[in-house]
Amino acid sequence: MLRLSRNKHHNIMTRKELIQQINQKQSFLCVGLDTDINKIPKSLMNIVKKEYEEEEYTYGMLLEFNTRIIDATAPYCVAYKPNLAFYEAYGIEGLAAFESTIEYLKENYPHHFIIADAKRGDIGNTSAMYAKTFFEEYDVDSLTVAPYMGEDSVTPFLGYKDKWVILLALTSNKGSHDFQLMEDAQGERLFEKVLKQSQQWGNDENMMYVVGATQGRMFEDIRKLAPRHFLLVPGVGAQGGSLEEVCRYGMIPGDIGLLVNSSRGIIYASQEEDFADVAAQKAQELQQQMAKIIHNS
Repeated sequence: MLRLSRNKHHNIMTRKELIQQINQKQSFLCVGLDTDINKIPKSLMNIVKKEYEEEEYTYGMLLEFNTRIIDATAPYCVAYKPNLAFYEAYGIEGLAAFESTIEYLKENYPHHFIIADAKRGDIGNTSAMYAKTFFEEYDVDSLTVAPYMGEDSVTPFLGYKDKWVILLALTSNKGSHDFQLMEDAQGERLFEKVLKQSQQWGNDENMMYVVGATQGRMFEDIRKLAPRHFLLVPGVGAQGGSLEEVCRYGMIPGDIGLLVNSSRGIIYASQEEDFADVAAQKAQELQQQMAKIIHNS
């Protein structure tokens, strides 16, 4: 299995540096690498068949698609978010492609923030091993974590200097209402309890929250409880979330405080040979909207 050499010199991304990148690029766009072999353009499949051995075909498809998307969209975004499910589904080849994608980013785009979207979170000693996997082995900047097993399932991730934990707070899926909006006897909703409690474990220098773009005005409620934390916001584009609404209610003056993710709307915008160019175009459109919002804020 082809693997890129390890780059141990990944740029550390502090809150201050992340804000600098956002201001420099006039963008707070995160591109989600939810790479599905069934959605990769046929033209790329033919190229990969020529360049890779049959036993490395899946690896080659995932990596070639990712690197082309990254090269095309890098000028317009500040972060990438590979979703682990799309790599684990292909076994060893998929995981090798995930690892090689991370190495490619570190080697070629060291100032881009890397989020492993894996939604881990388990009892303490298991969480400690997940933290080791992502923060030592893969050396990503941040990891999405499910907080619902409580403090000892989250704190192992917070023990790594200059790494970020991104806790699920209020998600963009329909089922988010099943539990996250449940109220206790005092009228406090579960997501509000998560926001309050978790701030005793981490701070705005090492912890972000996932808040779905489809939640609209709920960003006001989030900001009352987490006024300084960065928010990772999926759901703009294909899922119907409004960038303007997210910014109106969720942006921190001066610091921005948002990483807005788009996956399908960018990476699968074209099924033709020009897929990378069209992805760049879609990323640039979002970046230009963001630049306008930053300018007017």
